[in-house]
Amino acid sequence: MSEIINNGIYSTNLNIPSKDVWSKHHEGTFADYLSMSEGDNVYFFIKRKIYGVGKLKNIEGDCKLLNFPDADIPKCKKFQDLQDQMILNKTEFNLGNRFICTFEGAPHFYKQGIDMDDVLESNPQSFKMLRVLWKLSFIKIDDIENKALLDVILKTNESKMFDQENIFDTSIFLHDRVRALHSERYKATSENILELASSEAFIKHEMAIEAGIISYIKNNPNGEFGHWDYLSHQVVASPFKPVDYMDKMDVFGYKFIPNFHTVSKYLVIEIKKDSATVDVIHQIMKYVDWVNQEYTYGDYDMVEAFVVARDFPVDVIELKKLIGRRVFTKGRRPPKTSEWFNLKLLKYSYNKQLKKLQFEEVK
Repeated sequence: MSEIINNGIYSTNLNIPSKDVWSKHHEGTFADYLSMSEGDNVYFFIKRKIYGVGKLKNIEGDCKLLNFPDADIPKCKKFQDLQDQMILNKTEFNLGNRFICTFEGAPHFYKQGIDMDDVLESNPQSFKMLRVLWKLSFIKIDDIENKALLDVILKTNESKMFDQENIFDTSIFLHDRVRALHSERYKATSENILELASSEAFIKHEMAIEAGIISYIKNNPNGEFGHWDYLSHQVVASPFKPVDYMDKMDVFGYKFIPNFHTVSKYLVIEIKKDSATVDVIHQIMKYVDWVNQEYTYGDYDMVEAFVVARDFPVDVIELKKLIGRRVFTKGRRPPKTSEWFNLKLLKYSYNKQLKKLQFEEVK
């Protein structure tokens, strides 16, 4: 961990598949990286303890990039042939480091870590995703959870906040290497991930579509989904129980009122790689109700929901008209009855020439 903090670069080490296609967990990791933005806080978890605090930092325009050209294609040359083009290039094991992210101390990474139990007990109502850290290389947490984690780490280290003996050393060497090597070939996109998972004009893996949609939203603020300040995927949407049985939203996000840190809208996306069935309408409405219960506290107007699928049969469209709405009351004196029907159905297709997803709303 100290070496990672010193370098200011983190990368998940991936096992390269024997076939020339990425597995679901690879695509999920790529989706995690594609959701990253400059300023996101960074923490490390090792041997039951959490260490912090850092934040993602843009270098040459982004905080995430490929470790070497074509790193997002599941093939590999020999280490000796790639070493000079690799950012992380200490040993041949770095061939498994495909995506990287760059960060710096915010203000510092402290050597005094905090036991996970102490973290969770410090602000129990704020922690959702941290409680389900299981079989994952890392997770992304929202602003409320991040604030709670940041608070407990800073309070624990308050008396030694600027004590050099309590601060991990850092170096700018690898950040300078990023600047020296950087070109368009190091840019982190969903293009090769989608192409490898494509068949005709469609995508064979839902996790690849998640990566493509996250990339699309980040690069197309005026597109079909609109602009969102925070994006994540596979976000818990059920009461706490064994992790493998938990419901998870495919894509979750929110946006702020411009120039303020106040959330104005929440985003929920459910994805089906094939033609949608009536079950997906029930499923997305369950997630809409969950977000309303956990985040908007009765105000359905703050929720925007999408179902993305290859196609939508007539019975699915008709069910959306029938149950894809909610009646609710806003205000107290006087109360006002409102109706929510902000659920959109989007057909996706894959443009092989552009290596991008395209969307068309089903009216």
